[in-house]
Amino acid sequence: MTIAVISDIVGSRRLVDRSASQRVLDDTIARIEADLPLAARPFHPTVADEEQAAYDDLPAALASLLLLQLALPDGIECRFGIGIGEVRAVTTGTGTIEDGSGWWAARAAIDTVHAKQQRAAPSARTWVVAAEGEDAGMHSAALLANAYLLARDELVGAMNERTRRLAYGRCLGVTQRELADGEGITQPAVSQALTGAGAGAVVEGFVALRTAVRR
Repeated sequence: MTIAVISDIVGSRRLVDRSASQRVLDDTIARIEADLPLAARPFHPTVADEEQAAYDDLPAALASLLLLQLALPDGIECRFGIGIGEVRAVTTGTGTIEDGSGWWAARAAIDTVHAKQQRAAPSARTWVVAAEGEDAGMHSAALLANAYLLARDELVGAMNERTRRLAYGRCLGVTQRELADGEGITQPAVSQALTGAGAGAVVEGFVALRTAVRR
C-alpha cells in the first residue's frame, strides 16, 4: 500500500509572479525534506500548478503535509488530495508515467477538498480517499483522517505567518526560548502566540503522527 498525494496551489491564476511563487514552493519543499525526510518520493512538479509525491504510510503523509502548510509564507497556499491505493510506473516510449488506483483516489480527494472549500468548509485544504479495492480498515482510516484534517486545517488556516513558523519549530522540537531568540521576541510572546492560535493541539497531533510513522 502506497500513499499518493497530488497538490495544487490555491488561487494560482491570481498570483502576480507565478515563477517566483514556484521557486518559493520548491525551496520550501526542499527545506522540509532536509528537516524531516518522510517522503518515499518527494514532491515534484507535473503539469500547470500541480505536484505529486508518494509516501510509505498515511501518518508520514499527514505529518509531512502539515509541515509544508506551516512553512509556506503568506500568499502561497496549497491544497492536497491524498489517495490510498496501488501506485505503479507505466513504461512509455519516452519514459515512465505514474498510474494506479492510488493516483485516481488522490485525484478524487483533491476534487473533494476543492468542493468543500466552496461550501461547507472554506478552510479545508486536505482530504483522503481510499481506493475502491482497499479493505475496510483503510476506508475507516480515511474517514478518521478526514475528521482530524478538517479541524487541523481550520486551525492552521487561521494562523498568521509568524505563528505558523513558531508551530513549525515546535513540531521539530525547537524550544520556545530558541524560537523567541530567532524571532527577536520574548519567550512569553511565543507562548501567547502559540496558545492563542491553538497551536499546541496541532503540535501534539504532529507528535502522534510521528510516533505512528513506520520508519
